[in-house]
Formats: sequence, C-alpha cells, structure tokens
Amino acid sequence: MPNVNQSQSNIPSLGVGTFRLKDEEAYNSVTMALEVGFRHIDTAQIYGNEEAVGRAIKDSAVAREDLYVTTKVWNDKLNKASFVDSVKESLSKLQLDYVDLLLIHWPSPENGESMEEYLGELLKVKTLGLAKEIGISNFTVAQVEQAVGILGEGVIATNQVEVHPYLTNTKVRAACEKHGIVVTGYMPFAVGKVLKDDTIVAIAEKHGVSAAEVVVAWELANGLVTIPSSTKRKNLETNIKALELTLDAEDIAKIDALDCGDRQATPDFAPEWD
Repeated sequence: MPNVNQSQSNIPSLGVGTFRLKDEEAYNSVTMALEVGFRHIDTAQIYGNEEAVGRAIKDSAVAREDLYVTTKVWNDKLNKASFVDSVKESLSKLQLDYVDLLLIHWPSPENGESMEEYLGELLKVKTLGLAKEIGISNFTVAQVEQAVGILGEGVIATNQVEVHPYLTNTKVRAACEKHGIVVTGYMPFAVGKVLKDDTIVAIAEKHGVSAAEVVVAWELANGLVTIPSSTKRKNLETNIKALELTLDAEDIAKIDALDCGDRQATPDFAPEWD
C-alpha cells in the first residue's frame, strides 16, 4: 500500500471526498476507498451522508486511530444555539467520539452571525475534545486574515477551497501559506473537465499513467492536500497511485499555466472571490 504522506498539519495529503454521494453509494465508495488504502475521509453535514460514511467506517477493519475523518458545519448552525449540538449530532451519525478535523463549511452564516461567534464555537468544539483539529473552508484572503486575527496563529489547520488546473487559486493559497495554513484543494478534476485537457493528457502519456494521476500528483507537488471522489474502485485505485508519481518542473509549469478561473462551486451565498 502506498504511503499516504502527511502534510504540515496532521492531515493526510490524499483523501477521498463524498460530496454528492448518497446512501449506499456513499457507503460503497467509502468502503472501497478504505479497502484500497485511503485513510482520510471527507464529509459534511449538508451532504446528508454522515450516517452512511459512519456505517462504512464502522464496518471496515481499519482501526479508528488509523483514520482521519473530516466533517463540516453548515450555514444554519453557525451560532451559539446550534453549533455544538450539530457537531454532536454529526458524531452520532458517524458513530465516532470525535472527528479529526472540523471545518466551517462556508463563511456564510444564514442569520448573519459574526465570524467571532462561529469561530468561537469552533474553538469550543476543539476544547471539548469533539475535534482534534479545526479549520475553515471557502474563505477568501480577507476572511483568512480575519479568522487568524480572531483565533491566532497556528490554530487553523486548513482552508479547504476549490483548486484544480483551471482554478489554481494562487492568492488564497499564498495567504494561507503566510499563516502556515495547509490548503485542501477540492474538486481537483473540475467535475472531469481537466481530465480531457490536451496538456494533461500529453503529460499522462509521457509518464504512462492516467490523466487523474497527473492531476492528483500536481496538487500534491504544489503542497496541497486533495480529496478526489469516485464511486468506482478502479478510479479510487488510480487516484491513490498518484502518490507514486513525480512530475518534473516542466510538467508542473505547464499545468500551472492552464489556470483560466473556471470555478465550479459558486452558490448564491458564496463570498466575493479573490
């Protein structure tokens, strides 16, 4: 089994995402991911699959201490009244005593709560031992600065944002690097778009690997954690094989140059992106 190496934080640099996966599909994807060697599983309250993910973890032979599980708090729970209880509900669904990482899913509280309020609750969850690490997701440069101002340096483990060859998100990545915050890149394949890109296909042919392996290896070469998802065992096996692929500087530069700001995740409550 490949060594799933660690990032600056304790976050394994390659994980498996579960966005858009429901019920048995989520259960089967996580089950297969654990079987092929993944140990980092990413879910969220809004995905509606924490129960299925928890069941897959429970039914697997993998010891809890060998797993890294992430979930995220949704926009309607970003307040003192609901936050901690929502995390306890997530843990109940996941059949876990704690998550390894808890994130604010979007800096978009439904009722306009202040960042001080919801980050205070996030920190409380860590203090209570319900999450080992805490972080943020979809935060802009200004919001990263604000969050660090509230929580202090060295508290935020990651900012999970969309990163792929068509959206390299360099400004946010630079802001995170300045504060020692690991960036987790979600949607690495841009919903499959980048896997058909001529440049990426040519690099894949050069190395005798798949386009998916090239994209994952590019994310890892850029110091990112990444969480591709799949419902097919073959694709999960391919994704984890990317840990064995080393791209050269020319490959990385060519992929970096594909950035065209093609963002996939743009809900109406999203912040004003950098």
